[in-house]
Amino acid sequence: MSSTTLFGDGFIDAEGGKRRKPTQGEARVKRPDRHQSMFRPQSFDQLIPPEHRARSIVKFLEEMDLSKFYESIRSRGDEPGRPATDPAMLIALWMFATSEGIGSSRQIERLCERDDAYRWICGGVQVNQHTLSDFRIGHGKALDDLLTRVLAVLTHQGLVKLRRVSQDGVRVRASAGAASFRRGDALAECLEAAQKQVEDTKKWIDRDDPTRTDKMKESAARAARERAKRVRKAMHQLERLEARQAERVRKKEAKEPRASTTDPEARVMRMADNGYRPAFNMQLAVDVDSRAIVGLSVTNSGNDAGQMTPMIEDVERRTGRTPKQWLADGGYTELADIEAAGEKGVKVYVPVPASRSPEIDAHQPKRTDAEHVAQWRKRMGTEQAMEIYRQRATTSERTNADLRQHRGLRQLPVRGIEKTLMVGLWMAITYNALIWIGEKAATL
Repeated sequence: MSSTTLFGDGFIDAEGGKRRKPTQGEARVKRPDRHQSMFRPQSFDQLIPPEHRARSIVKFLEEMDLSKFYESIRSRGDEPGRPATDPAMLIALWMFATSEGIGSSRQIERLCERDDAYRWICGGVQVNQHTLSDFRIGHGKALDDLLTRVLAVLTHQGLVKLRRVSQDGVRVRASAGAASFRRGDALAECLEAAQKQVEDTKKWIDRDDPTRTDKMKESAARAARERAKRVRKAMHQLERLEARQAERVRKKEAKEPRASTTDPEARVMRMADNGYRPAFNMQLAVDVDSRAIVGLSVTNSGNDAGQMTPMIEDVERRTGRTPKQWLADGGYTELADIEAAGEKGVKVYVPVPASRSPEIDAHQPKRTDAEHVAQWRKRMGTEQAMEIYRQRATTSERTNADLRQHRGLRQLPVRGIEKTLMVGLWMAITYNALIWIGEKAATL
């Protein structure tokens, strides 16, 4: 049988319906018909499979007490007002987005319209970027309480033991550019320009302009006010920096302090790649056995010295227990912190600084050493102590890498220490929840 009788002697023309012979080399393709009807009966619960991570996060939150998130939206009068978006749903959205390394409220808003997992979490409720952004930074105390409750669940299940805790700092790129740092005279000029912009914006709002909506006018006015507020805060931060460097000003090598007009609380720090950029120092305490984050704080100091004692206290506050052993790198070597930890019954495993003289053994106690400092020097001279200390890298470095590569802790989407701490709380809660989910799945 020839190809002529099997397939016909040509193709049907879409316009005239006549047969035409194909030209040599013409491709035969299946073209889409986007006008055809389709019938797709489906509920939200059918959008994702039963083992999806979004379901696990929602199930995890169902076992948590979220009452603190509802305190600000409880009814205050006899007549009902406009219903608020369910905080449990917003928490699930942010936790699932954080687990995927997404930290942009705009991107989450788009995903809630086209991604099945986000649509399942919303269940038909529409959310916008402003609601998401305000919720992320508007519940600091409730977030702190939620992290404490998550740790209580992990401790009750025997995952968090606090037998050994490792501390490390992560310098996170701030939402500010290097060019935003200015000295006193430049800040005064910026403040004057910002105040003038606020006044000009007020005059512009009062004028009738059919091309500008009320929403656009309010947005411009808010941006002008926020800029003036940031510049005033930068001048306040500059005054604090000048007072702190009063002694260094006498030296020729001392540089005049500068503050950022974009994020006044950010400081230029040395990053992991040896470059210098505006950043914040996020301190993390990780349980060695479970890899759970048991302590969290944020500073704008590039130095880790002096951060051990506050972190031990933070772990005690969250868990109600004192760790038995504490691991940290050489940047935390502060004799006062080591002595304070020893008084609490915490054995510190921090490298002993090398002696200036090769003839002197740095691990031998000095006459001026306090009791627990002397014990620390002797302890770090043993092979057993060094074996324990090596667990710091496999604990803290692994957690830091996970947060950077998989949870989006590379550059902050917010500004200021307080908001940065909230971003850290979201990541710590999500990170610990994933540990719980993994253990739960392993037991099934």
